[in-house]
Amino acid sequence: MKKLQTGVIGSMGDSKLEQSLIETASELGKEIAKNKATLLFGFEGDFNSLSQIAARSAQDNGGDTVAFLWGNKQIDLGKLKSTRIVSGQNRGGGREFSFILSCDALICIGGGSGTLMEIAMAYQANIPIVVLKNTGGWSEKLANHFLDTRQRLKIIEANNAKHAMEIVIKLLSKS
Repeated sequence: MKKLQTGVIGSMGDSKLEQSLIETASELGKEIAKNKATLLFGFEGDFNSLSQIAARSAQDNGGDTVAFLWGNKQIDLGKLKSTRIVSGQNRGGGREFSFILSCDALICIGGGSGTLMEIAMAYQANIPIVVLKNTGGWSEKLANHFLDTRQRLKIIEANNAKHAMEIVIKLLSKS
């Protein structure tokens, strides 16, 4: 099987991240690395995000990461040593398409309006979406639901990071 490209989406630091969400993101990054998948994420630069926390954890555990950048120049990733994809697009204005369509599956922690947009893109593209239980935001609202009456694909709820990766691997082994 090819190396999985697992996207991580979720709440951004401007929404005052709770410690439990930070721990969940860190555990998710560790699980993605443990399963030898590449973690893809949108790098914000000016705010910390749950996906960046997951990426740092994946790196700390020997995993590969790919950062999708907004704008048209190389942004300093700090301690992250991710492969960079420079989109030339504004935040919320296009880089999300490249990011989402590069993922084999998405795992979501919490999430606000940007996360909802990314979930809708993945749904339209038939990219499996797993949301983490008890993380609030759109993860909580959309767990075990379809986005529309076409019932294209159900958004699946996972109990924890390990369970989320088990679901991703199971879903992608069928395709």
